[in-house]
Amino acid sequence: MLLKLYSKNNNPDDIQRVVEILNEGGIIIYPTDTMYAIGCHALKERPIERICKLKDIDPRKPKLSIICYDLSNISEYAKVSNNTFKLMKRNLPGPFTFILKADSRLPKIFRNRKEVGIRVPDNPIIHEICRALDAPILTTTLPLEEGEDTEYVTDPELIDEKFGDKVDLVIDGGIGGLEPSTVINCCEDIPEITRQGKGELIE
Repeated sequence: MLLKLYSKNNNPDDIQRVVEILNEGGIIIYPTDTMYAIGCHALKERPIERICKLKDIDPRKPKLSIICYDLSNISEYAKVSNNTFKLMKRNLPGPFTFILKADSRLPKIFRNRKEVGIRVPDNPIIHEICRALDAPILTTTLPLEEGEDTEYVTDPELIDEKFGDKVDLVIDGGIGGLEPSTVINCCEDIPEITRQGKGELIE
């Protein structure tokens, strides 16, 4: 199912429809400020397992990330030092993934992992959904096979053609990008950029 959403003035019923899908354990594909992503309610284990199966990954191993509405409730899911919080505040919302030490309040599927990625994308569509959901959204990139046309991860109609029968909803927010987020590991005293992607970090 393909749903067209806009950067502003969306029908509240459409946003509520997305929230209901997430609350019921559904999987959605949605735009961010970098690439289209696949995600679900971050506090529900079954859809997380579905996503891991779809991407053929072990849920215990990859560094799964969560999208938060803002920085106010990040301490519920990760341990954040004062310096790291200030760094995040200078750069978010934006195309960055901050790797932090995970907190025990995350679902048990996260319990064996010591780290979790935190994102606050500068994209009004996912921002509005996250606010209405009042919970974090698990996020991971769409799978792209080697040699496959990149339009299958940038064009919402082609994304729906490829993944529509595997997810509960594809959100059309316009043509997406191909550059991933910049990843900053903040688990040690000195933050380290482990992947330079979109955006320049303000230190």
